[in-house]
Amino acid sequence: MNANVVTVERLIAARPETVFSFFTDRDKWLSWMGKDGEFSFQPGGAYRTTGNGENVAQGHFVEVDPPKRLVFTWGWAEGGMDLQPGSTTVEITLEQVADGTLLRLVHRGLPSPEACAAHEEGWTHYVGRLATVAAGGDPGPDDWM
Repeated sequence: MNANVVTVERLIAARPETVFSFFTDRDKWLSWMGKDGEFSFQPGGAYRTTGNGENVAQGHFVEVDPPKRLVFTWGWAEGGMDLQPGSTTVEITLEQVADGTLLRLVHRGLPSPEACAAHEEGWTHYVGRLATVAAGGDPGPDDWM
């Protein structure tokens, strides 16, 4: 069992259905993470998305259970990180709470503590942007682009 796991939690001031839609609609996904991409939002469906011009994430959707759970594989097809496309797993769970939605992102199978640190920084950045846009705000230009 690989112990290299990243967990990011965030309270989002929106309903789970709203938050979930930002994981299953191309334009909504790109409003908080990435600048281009192709997505097939169904179990077994592939995705490929371009981040900052040099990093391209690629994988496939394993589970799509609206509005509470989404699981997809993750890796880098292009860019500086040595992590093969689809070689790790990201699990998103959404729980309705009094103030909105508690999002819990768990990224499993990362190969090293360094990969964990890089992905924790990335997921924290992008979940913050997601929280803003899902609550109806404007996250502004992504300073990582």
